[in-house]
Amino acid sequence: MAVSRRRIGAGLGLVPFFAYVAIFLFVPTVVVAVNAFSVNGRPTMDAVDSLFTSTLLRVTVRSLELSFITAVIGAVVGALVAYAVVTAKPNGVLRRAVTSASGVLAQFGGVTLAFAFIATIGTNGVVTAFVADHGSINLAGSGWLYSLNGLILVYTYFQIPLMVIVFLPALDGIRPQWREAAENLGASTWQYWRHVGIPLMLPAFLGSTLLLFTNAFSAYATAAALVSQGAPIIPLQIRGALSSETVLGHQNVSFALALEMMVIVAVAMVGYARLQRRTSGWLR
Repeated sequence: MAVSRRRIGAGLGLVPFFAYVAIFLFVPTVVVAVNAFSVNGRPTMDAVDSLFTSTLLRVTVRSLELSFITAVIGAVVGALVAYAVVTAKPNGVLRRAVTSASGVLAQFGGVTLAFAFIATIGTNGVVTAFVADHGSINLAGSGWLYSLNGLILVYTYFQIPLMVIVFLPALDGIRPQWREAAENLGASTWQYWRHVGIPLMLPAFLGSTLLLFTNAFSAYATAAALVSQGAPIIPLQIRGALSSETVLGHQNVSFALALEMMVIVAVAMVGYARLQRRTSGWLR
């Protein structure tokens, strides 16, 4: 009887969680899926078919390009920074400073980050004006900061510290005994990393890269504040579709775009979960 009461109590403790998932995840997903395949209650494929038009295909390609480039740059640079932190003193100033800064900078996004870049290297930015007054270089160029290239730079700013945070535990999981065993067997540093270190780190690295990809793919506020005209990526295209449901002559285009994002993110997160499962096996 006491065991049954404990089980009931444990089940009741999960009610808030399931309610949260239902309200903020399940219900919005169902609403998006239903409206992507219907207009005014009438089933139709018009909105989904519009995703394959040249305009929206270009938007999808740009979004994937932005996410892939920033994920790769953030993963490589962040992994190097994380490795430098791991090789430093465990409780040293460098590790504490880098981890603290990464925790702050990884969350420093949205309108604040966009304004910081605009005020620094924008058309009338402080650094832009200073360089123009003391040289012949025009940092603003042709407005590159407000285009896809500018988004790549700004997104990389928070992708690198995020990689440091998510990849650091995997590097901490490498046991010194493994390297000592390799050295006792006559392996060089390159051979150790080639046959032991890199194979162990690869799933964690790829999983972290996928996490960075989804982080960039779903980001909205920074791009919305930085790009005032046009819609080079899917989140901005959704904004345009919500403000005018006559995009390309089809209705509910915003729901079709949101459904497309959900599918891409779901695929990426499934890959991330599988890679994390492989990594957790030797981190125990």
